Amino acid sequence: MAASALSSGAFAATGWERYVESYRTALGGLTILDDAAEPIGCDDGFRRWVDQALAVRRDRGTVYLIGNGASASMASHVAADLAKNGRLHTQVFSDLSLITAVSNDLGYEHVFAEPLRDRGQAGDMLVAISSSGRSPNLLRATDVARGLGMHVVTLTAMAVDNPLRQAGWLNLHVPAADYGLAESCHAAILHRWIDLVQEAT
Repeated sequence: MAASALSSGAFAATGWERYVESYRTALGGLTILDDAAEPIGCDDGFRRWVDQALAVRRDRGTVYLIGNGASASMASHVAADLAKNGRLHTQVFSDLSLITAVSNDLGYEHVFAEPLRDRGQAGDMLVAISSSGRSPNLLRATDVARGLGMHVVTLTAMAVDNPLRQAGWLNLHVPAADYGLAESCHAAILHRWIDLVQEAT
């Protein structure tokens, strides 16, 4: 199966080893683009990501993390780990009253952009997590973040030309075609980042 169409479900019937191999192939296929859409090495990409997180901490800024569904859960998990282990100020927009107020009054596509517009500052970081890279609420938030002078990091999967992958200062993409594989790979990538931040702390 081509790397661009990897699916965890496609391997389920062929045994555990093939299932594990699908994850190895997807994580091994991680690509990182910079803000000029130029590829950079994975170690270099992680180094830039860590260095910028440390700069945010030094400047007493904030790392915002956003996502929908399982990616929202991941955002909360990573925010907690970065705060506890990396001594970073983090924020997720998971308050139910805020979510429902913005969604009801303005529409769900504004649920991250509007609070970010009020709270984000130049030099902060936004980490946007999306398997498809096509969620309108994440795309609006990245527009706002860039307008504020924030560093935007995107994590996507599925189509290589998804719009979120064009939106960041760093753009990480794994060749996973289904949500389970994409989400698990994103979790591994985020934990790698957390570990490197903690090592530098």
